[in-house]
Amino acid sequence: MSSKHAWKSPPSKAGEKFLGIRVLALLALAFWAVSYILWNNHNLPVVPLRQTTLSPYLVEELRQKCSAIRMEAGPPESFNKRSESDRYVPGTPAVLLRNATLWTGGGDDQEILYQTDLLLDRGIIVSVGNDSYNHPSIRKGRQRLQVLDLDGAWVTPGIVDMHSHIGDDPSPSLRGAEDENSVKGPILPWLRSLDGLNTHDDSFELSISGGVTTSLVLPGSANAIGGQGFVIKLRSTAEKTPSSKLLEPPFSLNGSVYQDGERTRWRHIKQACGENPGRVYGGSRMDTYWAFREAYDKAMQVKKEQDEFCAMFGSNQLHGLTSRFPESLQWESLVDVLRGRVKVHTHCYEAVDLDALIRISNEFKFPLAAFHHAHEAYLVPDLLKKAWGQPPALALFATNSRYKREAYRGSEFAAKILSENGLKVTMKSDHPVLDSRYLLYEAQQAHYYGLKDHLAIASVITTPAQVLGLDHRLGYLRTGYDADVVVWDSHPLALGATPRQVFIDGIAQLKNQALSSKPPSFQKPPRVPNFDKEAQETIEYDGLPPLKYRKIDSVLFTNVAHVFAFSGKTIVDRLLEYGSTLGQVLVTNGSITCAQAVCMTGVPIGIEVVDLEGGSINPGLLAYGPDIGLEEISAESSTNDGVVLDPLKDRIPSILGGEGSLIRAADGIQFGGRDLLLASRAGVTRAVTAPSHSGFWGGLSVYFSVSAVHRLEAGAIIQDAAAVHVAIRHGARKPSVSTQVTALRNLLLGHADGLAGEYFKRVALGKVTLVVEVHDLNIIGTLLTLKAEIEEQTQIKIKMTISGASEAHLLAEELSRAEVSVILNPSRPFPTIWEKRQILPGPPLTHQSAILKLLERNVTVGIGVEELWSARNIRFDAGWAAIEAGGKISKEQAFSIASLNLEKALGVSPVADFVATRGGDLLEMNSKVVASILQRRSTVELHFATDES
Repeated sequence: MSSKHAWKSPPSKAGEKFLGIRVLALLALAFWAVSYILWNNHNLPVVPLRQTTLSPYLVEELRQKCSAIRMEAGPPESFNKRSESDRYVPGTPAVLLRNATLWTGGGDDQEILYQTDLLLDRGIIVSVGNDSYNHPSIRKGRQRLQVLDLDGAWVTPGIVDMHSHIGDDPSPSLRGAEDENSVKGPILPWLRSLDGLNTHDDSFELSISGGVTTSLVLPGSANAIGGQGFVIKLRSTAEKTPSSKLLEPPFSLNGSVYQDGERTRWRHIKQACGENPGRVYGGSRMDTYWAFREAYDKAMQVKKEQDEFCAMFGSNQLHGLTSRFPESLQWESLVDVLRGRVKVHTHCYEAVDLDALIRISNEFKFPLAAFHHAHEAYLVPDLLKKAWGQPPALALFATNSRYKREAYRGSEFAAKILSENGLKVTMKSDHPVLDSRYLLYEAQQAHYYGLKDHLAIASVITTPAQVLGLDHRLGYLRTGYDADVVVWDSHPLALGATPRQVFIDGIAQLKNQALSSKPPSFQKPPRVPNFDKEAQETIEYDGLPPLKYRKIDSVLFTNVAHVFAFSGKTIVDRLLEYGSTLGQVLVTNGSITCAQAVCMTGVPIGIEVVDLEGGSINPGLLAYGPDIGLEEISAESSTNDGVVLDPLKDRIPSILGGEGSLIRAADGIQFGGRDLLLASRAGVTRAVTAPSHSGFWGGLSVYFSVSAVHRLEAGAIIQDAAAVHVAIRHGARKPSVSTQVTALRNLLLGHADGLAGEYFKRVALGKVTLVVEVHDLNIIGTLLTLKAEIEEQTQIKIKMTISGASEAHLLAEELSRAEVSVILNPSRPFPTIWEKRQILPGPPLTHQSAILKLLERNVTVGIGVEELWSARNIRFDAGWAAIEAGGKISKEQAFSIASLNLEKALGVSPVADFVATRGGDLLEMNSKVVASILQRRSTVELHFATDES
């Protein structure tokens, strides 16, 4: 015992016990006094302790729970008075963006502010205006202020992706990290996407480089109720954990019920209706909707028990109450749905399913935050307004449709039509279905097809923030909002718009940015065409307008700005040769017979005149990719040609020629498909496709006209046997890569019979092109070695093309020396799987794109499409390639990678098709295709919706 306390006698055990009792009594009294104050503040009476045998601690817990169930969701009223973000990282420097053009999200005359400053500090926007430099928050700390003069550059809030599986379905995809769906039952509201979030997903950096700062990570769509979604910021954190990425997670996540006694936070849940749950669990729509109703009925029972319990508790009727508050960990999220505290996101396509969910929302009285995908929503806008509480928002793709039956009536005009009916429209990625790095491109396409410019930008920024219940901190450039800001190199709706810098929580995300120069015209929004007539036709025909065209023999195109014509192996702007600003082009029987300042002063009878209003005559584009012309609805086998047998894993019947069989795609071609006709309206005149295959063995591709009605029509089949196709890929159900390479070697050495033997002999003799689908760097290297080996034996050059080619840029020099062509598919790479992981992403992450690097090494480069629906977007893919190259790829070269270069790479004869566009050239977002000029079919096809006659 120290001398300091030597005078004190040690207390007796009885004294210790008495003292402890007194302390406990005082603590209980103090606790009860605090409880009394808190309870009165929540408008519930204090229950005298003598009325019940429940302990005061338990009574207080029950009071809190009864108070909590009455709380509404939303931010505290004082939220935007904050001086620091809850996600602020100490040491982050303040940033002053000077002389910016701000898109504020305001939706009024203050929506765009020119030559304005924006100050970011402590994770929030602290000032908007030209006095920001003198803001009190930085007067004493200017030494840590970073000043960036933007010289008028566009600045927006960060992009918000309202439907993503980033982290849960990570890239590259590996079995050990597939956490998007559970198939343990159709009703799983207790699951949480957070529990599968992989922070090592390569997509985080890529998506940030596209301006995405926030994502709602949802469970997949296998289940009627798939679980709870969570909003995350995409930036990396020091903790490197999923939890550290969360934005306003539910208080219950860390064991607390509420904070500050004000409001609870919004939660999110994922539902799905229609084909997905039925396919996964073998049920019908009736089974799915009963599962919904049964689940919500169970939640309703729990809610009723809670309400009755708290009613008795609040009226001092404690006798007879159990000590346990009625709750269920399994069903609590659905109880919160019924209390209106959960944003309900529902994967739903067709009117039949939209109607069913709206009935359920009214039956159980809960609001629907959004229908996702919603391909038929534009056909039933009045139905959507009947949902309980308020109409749901619609989270859409721009042009991704027809991949399954319930998406068949999807329309590019959906966003325009829905917005004109007063409904909220957001564009979403469904990452990695679409790469969320290019979510802004979805908004650009929606704008192109008629969505107003401010609504298009808002559809990926402000509107999703509103729908998520986060518009108190996201979606606007306002004081007090999160410092999630994107500085763009062009107007956000200009094709190829790319971030110069991205700030998340005030932290700059892009290091050593690779920027490309763009002309001043890109600082203005594109002057998009008018599609009112097409949109009206789409509604009149219940989503399936006829997509007709009218054939004519002779047309005089007037007010033509450019004629991009074929000249040998290149494309030139021929009208410029005549020194005319605007000229005329005369077409007779599908051939251009005159292109100069004036072709005719008078117009003879029988010649139609079409004013292009400064438009162009452009090369017709060639679509190359899997299943083009071989399927109508991908998920419906009855509409498709089907998959060929593979001799490396299947037994080939002798009737097919045994192992010497070689299937011709021409035998299964399907003309008149909607995606083909839509591609025709977007400047695609012809296509090459190989037989559908899932393994090594492909077959003979076919070269055909996309607008032909049937194969017997003159010019429908351009070349019935084009190239020989194989694929060498990794995969659990595929033979080893070395086995596949050995098979190819033996085929080239003549070890095959039948038609296969004949065609591979022609490949070895350099008479037919061999197209190999491959992405992996090492396999490409092996193929180059194999090519050299065979050529050394035969002394004949093999015509080889690498398709897919995600990692081909790493062997650009070697491919050039070997004279191997490359078809990049997709044109903007994404590391979907392991063998695609070493991509060259292009600006702002790398100075070169894969297209530019290969072209600069003199490799013949073409671009392909991964899915049939995207063939209509080849024009923009080619234009994008030129834009991001910063002038190093000319417009003529851009046309070539989608026409001449593809013809060479695929070993098909050049075809001099042209396309007429009004308002600009084919690669621009201000032009509209009005006609196809088909020399080989001796005709011009005028599209009905744009016919001026």
